[in-house]
Amino acid sequence: MSAGAPAALRVVRAGPLTTVQDLGRPGYAHLGVPRSGALDPPALLLANRLVGNAPGAAVLETTAGGCAVRAARPAVVAVTGAACPVRVDGRPAAWGAPVRVPAGAVLDVGAATFGLRSYLAVAGGVAVAPELGSRSADLLSGLGPPPLADGDELPVGAPLGRVLAADPQPYPAPGTELVLPVVPGPRDDWFAPDALDTLATGRWQVSPASNRIGLRTLGPPLVRVRTGELPSEGMVQGALQVPPDGRPVVFLADHPTTGGYPVIGVVPETSLPAAAQSPPGTRIRFVPERAPRLA
Repeated sequence: MSAGAPAALRVVRAGPLTTVQDLGRPGYAHLGVPRSGALDPPALLLANRLVGNAPGAAVLETTAGGCAVRAARPAVVAVTGAACPVRVDGRPAAWGAPVRVPAGAVLDVGAATFGLRSYLAVAGGVAVAPELGSRSADLLSGLGPPPLADGDELPVGAPLGRVLAADPQPYPAPGTELVLPVVPGPRDDWFAPDALDTLATGRWQVSPASNRIGLRTLGPPLVRVRTGELPSEGMVQGALQVPPDGRPVVFLADHPTTGGYPVIGVVPETSLPAAAQSPPGTRIRFVPERAPRLA
């Protein structure tokens, strides 16, 4: 995972799923390449700001169980996103603020206590080699570095800016219920007339089968009235695609760029960070907008 910069972090505990992420690689959908990038961009931006990085610097995105890294040289780090315990050589350290890690010390980002994905920024950024202009790991296409494994060594760039003592904009915590607005279309006419009502009133939950590709749901199936094949068409982030089992999937950053199942609506991108921070079992409330409709 080297891009010419010296190794500065060694992975002691990779956790269930820890990946390198930045703001992604937009503009390649015509080649079948998803945008990828951090599932919670506001958390990434805040972490980078706290350690003086450029907004698009690469960070580590953890999932549920956190991770632990050993610093080969002194480093300044910040952890944002899902709330979690942070420790340096076993001693409690701040979450959501700059933390100085001495050379040889182990930074432990613990399991999420509220939310799902935490973001670990280090001053200078994680300097793995970029692919198509991004250092993000894309779990669908395989672009970018693979998920972290114990013993991996990560290069870190030179620090660029001033470390902030505090940030005046508090990071919003996810709620106990995930509320997702939905703009109907373009294929809502493939479903029964009451499908949007079912979407709005059904008892929905986040499925354990969710991942970086999409947030899968548990709830009442949406009934189709058109059963023919739909030619593969372009997909956008936030598309609410309905597979044959009738339970919608909200496409996230690593989603496929085309698909053949009908899309009943689209969740605005501003609501997707909250979706990314909702662990399995979280109740979902869909709020379809009755107008305008996507044509």
